Amino acid sequence: MEVLFLGKKLKNPTVLASGVLGSSFDSLQRVFDSGCGLVTMKSIGPGPRDGHKNPTVINLGHGMINAVGLPSPGFDNMDEEWAALEKRTFPLNASIYGGSVKEYQMVAESVSKRNPDFLEINISCPNSEQHGMIFGIDETSSFEVVSAVKKVIDVPLIAKLTPQAPDIGKIAKACEDAGADAICAVNTAGPGMVIDIESRMPVLAFKKGGLSGPMIRPIAVRCVYDIFRAVSIPIIGLGGITTGKDAVEMIMAGASLVGMGSAVLYRGMKVFDEVNSELSSWLGDHDTDIKDIIGAAHGKEGSK
Repeated sequence: MEVLFLGKKLKNPTVLASGVLGSSFDSLQRVFDSGCGLVTMKSIGPGPRDGHKNPTVINLGHGMINAVGLPSPGFDNMDEEWAALEKRTFPLNASIYGGSVKEYQMVAESVSKRNPDFLEINISCPNSEQHGMIFGIDETSSFEVVSAVKKVIDVPLIAKLTPQAPDIGKIAKACEDAGADAICAVNTAGPGMVIDIESRMPVLAFKKGGLSGPMIRPIAVRCVYDIFRAVSIPIIGLGGITTGKDAVEMIMAGASLVGMGSAVLYRGMKVFDEVNSELSSWLGDHDTDIKDIIGAAHGKEGSK
């Protein structure tokens, strides 16, 4: 089920979300060989970062809570990884983060020279210049970081948004106005907390963490729905997708591609092939194709 996304032909509409199996060439290749259409690297930061102490990820059954802490070797320490990726046969989405507009710009400029097919900027990070305020909850900050990055790269730019935004449609529009070529939504929800009642302590070492998996899918669907109404650029929808019917729902909300991360835990690496098969079967049963159902939940008023 080939799809065209920002001028790039993908073998299907599934995307590996950042932070899952994206830390090496071998793992990315495995994901692609397992049926994924577009693979996303683990986020690259401005400098070496260890992340949080274990435990960092807990399976809650109906979803996950995690506080990994964005571990990264830093963009200047990845020559070996980039050398391996030069031989890739799969489309690559490079994810980056920073603590200031200058850091985002610096990392983006360097990473874009490695020729990824797309560059995704995670703007769900605290802005060190604004006393820890998350970039992606403020229209001005979102516009500033996207426009700064756009000036120094020559690959399509994807802005990844947080569901914590009070009006995610306005944030998406600010990103579009700043030059973003697509939107990715959403990052983990929260923060949340789970307490072990026997030890009387939070289960995560960092205490609080982001929520992902099936329990956040209704939030993600609503966010994609709101974004579709606000922008004219394509959307990667992710958050709790584990089945073909989940993918259909997200596409009807407005997504052109569907991302998966936690689904790998629940259904294994075969999830990409299986979701594609389930999606294709649903489309066949309903005598339609993917282009006809993008934004279908908006009715005629939402068609683009």
